[in-house]
Amino acid sequence: MNNGEVLMGNGAIARGLIEGGCDGVFGYPGTPSSEIIPEVVRFKKTFDLPTYTEWSVNEKVAFEAALAFAWSGKRAAVVMKQVGLNVASDPLMSAAYTGTAGGFVIISCDDPGPHSSQTEQDSRVHAMFAKIPVLDPSSPDEARRMTRHAFELSEKYRVPVMVRASIRICHARQWIPFEPAEPTERKAAFKKNPKRWAATPKFRLALHHELNDKLAEIGRSESADPVWNIREGAQTGPLGIVAGGPSLAHLRDILKERALDIPLLAVGMSHPVDHAALDAFAGSYYRVLVLEEPEDAVESQFTDRGSLLGRRSGHVPSAGELTPEKVEAILDRALVDSGLLKAAPADDAVALSELQEAIDSLSLTPRRPTLCAGCPHRASFYAIRKAIPRAIYTSDIGCYTLGINLRAVDTCVDMGAAVSMAAGFSQAYRQDSEKKTVVATIGDSTFFHSGLSGLLSAVYTDARFILVILDNAVTAMTGMQPTPGTGVLADGTPGNAISLEDTVRGTTVEFLEIVDPYDFSRMKEILKKAEEYIHSPDGGVAVIISRAPCLINEKKTRAQWAGQRIDVDQAKCEGCGLCVKAFECPALIQDEPKGPVRIDHSLCVDCASCVVACKEEAITLTSTKSS
Repeated sequence: MNNGEVLMGNGAIARGLIEGGCDGVFGYPGTPSSEIIPEVVRFKKTFDLPTYTEWSVNEKVAFEAALAFAWSGKRAAVVMKQVGLNVASDPLMSAAYTGTAGGFVIISCDDPGPHSSQTEQDSRVHAMFAKIPVLDPSSPDEARRMTRHAFELSEKYRVPVMVRASIRICHARQWIPFEPAEPTERKAAFKKNPKRWAATPKFRLALHHELNDKLAEIGRSESADPVWNIREGAQTGPLGIVAGGPSLAHLRDILKERALDIPLLAVGMSHPVDHAALDAFAGSYYRVLVLEEPEDAVESQFTDRGSLLGRRSGHVPSAGELTPEKVEAILDRALVDSGLLKAAPADDAVALSELQEAIDSLSLTPRRPTLCAGCPHRASFYAIRKAIPRAIYTSDIGCYTLGINLRAVDTCVDMGAAVSMAAGFSQAYRQDSEKKTVVATIGDSTFFHSGLSGLLSAVYTDARFILVILDNAVTAMTGMQPTPGTGVLADGTPGNAISLEDTVRGTTVEFLEIVDPYDFSRMKEILKKAEEYIHSPDGGVAVIISRAPCLINEKKTRAQWAGQRIDVDQAKCEGCGLCVKAFECPALIQDEPKGPVRIDHSLCVDCASCVVACKEEAITLTSTKSS
């Protein structure tokens, strides 16, 4: 068999899970972590392993199910992105106290930048808060090796261990040497111990002391391991650098390219640390630059910070990803402040300036993120705006967040917040005896994730709003993972499909309608009917399921429009651009202001939903079927 492969960092992590003999991998999709579980599925099929894989309904459920695997003596992992760790933080805190029997690894993938997240929070800080060890890889292969090691560390100290991989590690590609996959032959053998697994507050205090002792021992032994925390270069001098994660990888490239010999402490385990080793390093140099992202997790653990150049000194930006260019600029400033460089070189700045000038000369028109041509969500949002133009629009995390472009999204906080915030707005206006229409939009996967509990609470408290569930039968934005509604499991095998409408009915919602969003007249009619219902004396929450599959995931759906064609009647088009601005389909093109609109047929799927967007009826629908 091939002894290696070029893999994404997420694939390398998956390989580490398989090589580490992981018995069960649980998670919820979210960029930049989404590819890990599919890669686990690929490798388990390669080796014909019984490894259990699960896309759970949310991160809390995934964490708790994986923890049960570990308590039974098996090796388990839970996978999520950094904001998913917030959802799982309740069991995370308890799991640190109770510890584990089998190896338990938490893979949390951070998104400094952020590129596709609500926040750029640092999972290492979360691990410090929870009091668990965290490994911080600086390359895809290091992520693989750290993931394997995390199981050993977890079992040795009976504590959960986090592997924090940033987006530059998750999505980088590297040749990954393969090691044999460890057999998963462990048998579930849960040993009852209520004082640990069901500890009351009295016993929790004892477990907290035990956890502190574990961390102290790990800090003394494991964080001093030369495999992960490596000290290189001269033992004294004007400048030393402490770095970890992607910043370490960028720094190594820069030092090599510029032939700079700067003493370095590479930190692979960022918590717990050997404080004596950190302080000894800091005491060896006149200045010590600390490079890490996105927070000062390592910098904050130095006892004496007087010599440090980092976030607290202003040398490292307090927000944003540390790209290679930023790392080099930070390094140059530190070299100047340490007397190793008279002035930062201007060549790079000049080159970047020239590059920007070249880009500007192309006169490219920026295009903001938008829903795909023919997306059913666009049709839903357009109908919502037309039917109820003065509502408050709460929305959620997913493709449909882009409804903001159609002026149909006013709020977006976190997974499930669309429903809870709609209830909150409803109660706030009711308190003033004012009838205010609130329309919440949420995707099917997000509804299963955390919208259901919000709906239960809203029905219980008699909140009054319209909930539109945008059901496209997939978790689209994160990579087309299945939802409970599809009944397809993580490895592609069949499970039990959960009916979205039956789930809604189970909350005792009385107003429930299912509609095809491409049927504009029907959609508007139901929205107006729902508005009347929520404001009637006997009303309640009105739920509309707007159901049509994602066109990217189910391309065969486009076949229903194969016999028709959309065009713009150039004689009727007045060039007002309203269709381009209000409907915002990328297939509608206006080449110049006030110029006629045309259809880009390389993008258009001929769904005809844009026909209603032209007041002059210039957008036409014709049949292409032969008579």
